Amino acid sequence: MAGYAPAAGMANVLSVEKREQVIALGRLGWSLRRIEEATGVRRETASGYLQAAGVTIRPPRRWGRGAKPANGVSTDPGAAKPANGAEVSTDAPPPEATAPALLRPGRSPGASACEPYRELIAAALAQGRNAMAIWQDLVDGHGFPARYASVMRFVRQLRGASVPEAHAIIQTAPGEEGQVDYGQGPMVRHPATGKYRRTRLFVFTLGYSRKSVRLLTFHSSTRLWAELHERTFRRLGAAPRVIILDNLREGVLQADIYDPTLNPLYHDVLAHYGVTALPCRVRDADRKGKVESGVGHAQGTPLKGLRFEDLAAAQGYLDHWETRWADTRIHGTTKRQVAAMFAEERPHLQPLPPTPFRYYAFGTRTVHLDGCVEVAKAYYRVPPGRIGQIVAVEWDERVVRVRDPQTGALLREHERQHPGGYREDPEDRPRRTPPGTLALLAQAAAVGPHVGELATSLHADDPLRAVRRIQGLLALARKHGAAPVDRACAVALDLGGRSYQVVRRYLERHPPTPLTLRQVDPLIRQLTLYRDLLQGRAPQEGDDDDAAP
Repeated sequence: MAGYAPAAGMANVLSVEKREQVIALGRLGWSLRRIEEATGVRRETASGYLQAAGVTIRPPRRWGRGAKPANGVSTDPGAAKPANGAEVSTDAPPPEATAPALLRPGRSPGASACEPYRELIAAALAQGRNAMAIWQDLVDGHGFPARYASVMRFVRQLRGASVPEAHAIIQTAPGEEGQVDYGQGPMVRHPATGKYRRTRLFVFTLGYSRKSVRLLTFHSSTRLWAELHERTFRRLGAAPRVIILDNLREGVLQADIYDPTLNPLYHDVLAHYGVTALPCRVRDADRKGKVESGVGHAQGTPLKGLRFEDLAAAQGYLDHWETRWADTRIHGTTKRQVAAMFAEERPHLQPLPPTPFRYYAFGTRTVHLDGCVEVAKAYYRVPPGRIGQIVAVEWDERVVRVRDPQTGALLREHERQHPGGYREDPEDRPRRTPPGTLALLAQAAAVGPHVGELATSLHADDPLRAVRRIQGLLALARKHGAAPVDRACAVALDLGGRSYQVVRRYLERHPPTPLTLRQVDPLIRQLTLYRDLLQGRAPQEGDDDDAAP
């Protein structure tokens, strides 16, 4: 080996150490590819040195079917001859002549089917769209004939391949579970401002079939969050038994892994459809990874880099993509079509109730000193003993409900009143009339019979507010006199207007006649008598003893 010299015409001359390493690996039966990976010497160069040293080289794509000696003649007696029947030459070709035969065949030199769409693909990549979205747009808009793999290879050439992240798989029974979450939607022109505004993307995904419902909205609230769930159930035609959600404020008031506090409206909507909500642990998004994947799929594929002129156009585009591509795709985990799996899951979902949910508003109120809470400028009585406390209130067009804020127990339910109205339960009325109220009723009866009758009627209709109204009647009597107020109360009783306001307005429109000095009264003497007394004049007739000295 010390006197070995490379064959004539060999392009690369290796060092003695590297040459001996290549020859030693060749004698161990290593392939040229493996020698290249281990030593860094090109396969053509290693082949020349091995052939010059008389080392057998393993032929390409002939694993275990015999080896190729240095002279190029196979030693396998069962080796097949060429198809044309020609004999294999025994003349050993030079190393540089045999090197091209050992190269791995390359791909077809034909151009990619994506080449005519290079500018479109490059523009879509600049907008951030992925290979799947680009392929779907090419098929829908340009009749692209090739498969997705062609676009994927072309995109990799333009920007490089990416390594997908690993996700855990959670198995669920058909109809058992659905997952829900919010994400960022596309830019849509707002109808009020005329400017583009980022929308919110609501995504609901069934755990078994991966069937998703995606809805767009400009804003979010507790009621809208519940309405989106109801729209989702209507689109699916059924509802799951459990919903996995994040701890966002629209659904969860207080996060707790053991006993979370749900938003009351959201809780009642789910209860109406027979669904139970199970919030995730805080900062544990992997529990709802299926809907997280659905959000990312919509953001990265159909909506990435697009803008819409109105919300209806954006929702229509998303619905078309959902039907055309999302439902017909073969899911990467289940290896089955999403639409086929949803058809299998559909009978296991819960049927919908015959009527939709009746929505209501809710909030908290502080109980006033009169034992009432105010809702939309009307007043509703709560059970005694809660003055100054905070209670939960729910109301719609028909009723107002008062609940305990801690337990949610129903305290009172009243019919909705017009602004300024008052409502109380008969059980909340006092069992006996307080002594102060009895004294006021007695004073009203002393002013006049009709005043007493009206005061008694006011107390029977509304004992709580009657005290101030009776005090108002007494104040009118002190201002206008007993007789005019009694007449006004008689008119109010005859006309059915049993209220303090009717009496006051009657007195304003029919004021009593003012007192004059000419009015004759048995208790008032003639003014001339007072004049004579002041001037010291004696009476004209008799009574001399009474005259002044």
